[in-house]
Amino acid sequence: MLIDSHCHLEYEGLVEDQAGVLQRARDAGVGQFLNISTKQSEWEQVVGTAAREDDVWASVGIHPHEADQHEDLGEAVLLEATEHERVIAIGETGLDYYYDHSDRGVQQALFRMHISAARKTGLPLIIHTRDAEADTLAILEEELGKGVFPALIHCFTASADFGAKVLDLGLTISLSGIVTFKNARDLQEVAKEIPQDRLLVETDSPFLAPVPHRGRPCEPAFVADTAKFVADLRDEPFEQLAEATTRNFANLFTKAQF
Repeated sequence: MLIDSHCHLEYEGLVEDQAGVLQRARDAGVGQFLNISTKQSEWEQVVGTAAREDDVWASVGIHPHEADQHEDLGEAVLLEATEHERVIAIGETGLDYYYDHSDRGVQQALFRMHISAARKTGLPLIIHTRDAEADTLAILEEELGKGVFPALIHCFTASADFGAKVLDLGLTISLSGIVTFKNARDLQEVAKEIPQDRLLVETDSPFLAPVPHRGRPCEPAFVADTAKFVADLRDEPFEQLAEATTRNFANLFTKAQF
């Protein structure tokens, strides 16, 4: 069994045929899905899909692109949303300095608020970071000094040095279809070195369809293509990688029962 540890089932490209999308993924061997939210207005729909589908789980959080619109959200609101039985994670959250859609100070403040919620609930923190390695690492190091919390870097595209440092901090790394791209040589080298017990796979669908699906809306079924590519890259049997990433998901997202 494979698990798509990060997908956006409510987004255009998937939501129009959500039942078909899920069935095609199940047929491809995907047994569990983590449906990710990026803003408060999505939470009800994201959690609703998880409540309706036995193999779908939900996260609640604010993407850094949406930070300016959620500056006054308040930790209590986030904590209350995590109480739903199908919510197994907090995020996605983090820092994005590539697009700078939100003020960097606001992004950082909301990132820290999500970290606090993860620490209080024990739910894993799903981190988005782009062109913000130094600040992401500094915040993680400072916040871990205040008390531990589980976390992962989703859709990892950062440097090998950043990867090594977040692994040293105890985080998990999730690989998306980007690792299959021809121009992703550096990322492929990082993927070879991730400890087997700290690795997840994801689609980030409907974005970033892996080879051989480039140019199409990405679907959770395509996590199988990414997993097969990563297994070949690491010179591991596909079944071994599938088993390891499924076990890692269960060990990290302990609120999920399957």
